[in-house]
Amino acid sequence: MENMDSPGALCSGAFYGQTALSYPVHEFVVNLMINRDLTLRERQVLGIIIQSYVVTAAPVGSRTIARNYNLGLSDATIRNVMADLEDAGFISQPHTSAGRVPTDKGYRYYVDLIMQVSRIDENEKMMIDRKFGHFGPERTGTSAEVLGDAAKVLGSISRQLSVVLPPRLSNAVFERLDIVLLSSTRIMVVIAIQSLFVKTIVMELTADVSKQKIDAVVEILNGRLSGLTLDEIRSSITRRLSDCQGEPGLMQSIVGAADMLFDESSILDQLYISGTEYIVDQPEFSQPEKVRDIITMIGDKLSMAKLVADVGSAFPSAGDGGEVLISIGKENNGPGAADLTIVSSPYYAGKMVGKVGILGPKRMDYEHAVRVVNYMAGCLSAALSDNN
Repeated sequence: MENMDSPGALCSGAFYGQTALSYPVHEFVVNLMINRDLTLRERQVLGIIIQSYVVTAAPVGSRTIARNYNLGLSDATIRNVMADLEDAGFISQPHTSAGRVPTDKGYRYYVDLIMQVSRIDENEKMMIDRKFGHFGPERTGTSAEVLGDAAKVLGSISRQLSVVLPPRLSNAVFERLDIVLLSSTRIMVVIAIQSLFVKTIVMELTADVSKQKIDAVVEILNGRLSGLTLDEIRSSITRRLSDCQGEPGLMQSIVGAADMLFDESSILDQLYISGTEYIVDQPEFSQPEKVRDIITMIGDKLSMAKLVADVGSAFPSAGDGGEVLISIGKENNGPGAADLTIVSSPYYAGKMVGKVGILGPKRMDYEHAVRVVNYMAGCLSAALSDNN
């Protein structure tokens, strides 16, 4: 598969200084699912079936291939090739239709060994660049806005369900903490993480506390904890604050709530999703029960985050940098995901890694999906690096 061009100056950086993509994406899956390689003729027919099915959503017959594609093969020869592909599990016959549709195995072979990905369309590139043009040095835009806009733009361009997972914060550096006094026994703790994310938690106290005492505790906490990772804080906060002379009641409350205050898992509540209207409009999900299943899945943010985060965990892509991971059908881990394809890529914010991806039917324009996901990941990396 061709390497795609790196994003322009706006979306450049170390992430895109390496090879943009490296295939096969799931080398272990290829060995596991594909028992034999295909002949050139079989590859041609399988590729045509998948490309036609992606466009029409209708099973593809041998006569359609013979009439519309200049393969130099008779209808009977194509029918024999299709029979061999069906016997090998690459295509199947739905119901009593005379045509054939790709199986998970067929899609997997296609994306790993047939698909050719060209450069991103200039109009799409300009659209993404314009949207991210206000995120960068000396420009406005919080990290949350960057991630939210990324999901909206990706959903609109891909015409699929888009998902952006915030970076995992375990290795993120704690910057500072502020405490806002809401009442004499109620405070809001505001935690700034590596200039990228702000986490707020409201806490109830067992005794009254003054603004002066809060300021003293904040000064101690920032002096002792600033520059540490969240993991380091959780594992060592008791020891680091054992000799402090600040307000005992408030300090004890902060230390006691450290696992909650400095836990990165709640950041998944900020999962960014867009494009629901596109996925429910697909023919595969036209039945009411299918729509209900999709809406239910989207509503469960933790499950959605895990579904996208797990792509590639069992079958990592080969190569370094810019990898795009594709999980098809039953390769997905999650209820109701067997009818979906997930195309995702990591993006980077300093040492932190997040994930951006799209979810759609297995009958997906894989080339287009890979192009836009790859480019968006680069733009996110550049935008968050600029903000940081």
